[in-house]
Amino acid sequence: MNSPKISIVTPSYNQAEYLEQTIKSVIDQGYPNLEYIVIDGGSTDGSVEIIKKYSDKITYWVSEKDKGQYDAINKGFTMATGEIMGWINSSDLYYPWTLRFVAEIFESLNEIQWVSGMPTNLSIGNAPQRIVPAKERNIYDVISGDYRWIQQESIFWRRALWEQAGGQLDITVKYAEDFNLWLRFFKYTQLYYVNTILGGFRYHDIRRGGGNTNDHYLAEARELHKKFKSDLPKLLKFRASLLRLFFLNKSFQKKLIRKMNFFPWYRHHHIAYDFQIEKWKVLK
Repeated sequence: MNSPKISIVTPSYNQAEYLEQTIKSVIDQGYPNLEYIVIDGGSTDGSVEIIKKYSDKITYWVSEKDKGQYDAINKGFTMATGEIMGWINSSDLYYPWTLRFVAEIFESLNEIQWVSGMPTNLSIGNAPQRIVPAKERNIYDVISGDYRWIQQESIFWRRALWEQAGGQLDITVKYAEDFNLWLRFFKYTQLYYVNTILGGFRYHDIRRGGGNTNDHYLAEARELHKKFKSDLPKLLKFRASLLRLFFLNKSFQKKLIRKMNFFPWYRHHHIAYDFQIEKWKVLK
């Protein structure tokens, strides 16, 4: 199998406590065609010394003031050249098999433009304390309001989709620009779910505090969702209204409707590893 180039960006600012684990989770995989870019926002807590420690395995890094997390990610992706893209924040983790599995999936399944693993959470160390079955969503679920949440750490996409969706993050969106990017992706193609874990979201003191940051994220996401719906064709919105009518925000009803093929356009897309042919495949 070929090893397509994967571009990963890590934005960071004063996250020295966790940054080394994040960097090592990327570079220790030994993926042969990795482009790893670290954009630090001018940290003063020892982060730069950690980045320098691994600079021989980092394609590009810089430490300078920026306009926030999404500006830093844009800087990184502007320099990126990989066919497959993703970002991992400076306290989160990839698992040892992540990049290899992602490469295998995208290399063997041309129809897939973006993919999500199963959400995982951790607190200390580098092993997940919780693995959550992915809550499947398609564009109709999202339109109808069932959009919480797609785990950013577990998402990877093709460069072609990134460019189709605008090729940059909107830095005027302060909190929920990851969600905004997923909305743009959904306008062009469906999300595929793979039944393995790819990335872990770390709970630490700042994130546990939640409070205003979570409130701001939710408020911003609601406004982005309203705008997303207003820009969509009437047919998509009509179909989403049928879902609300049939209470398809409930897992049982969703499964029943899919099994009965009542709405042939209502599908979720899954990838699994077939041990007989030793390949990833799309489940029908």
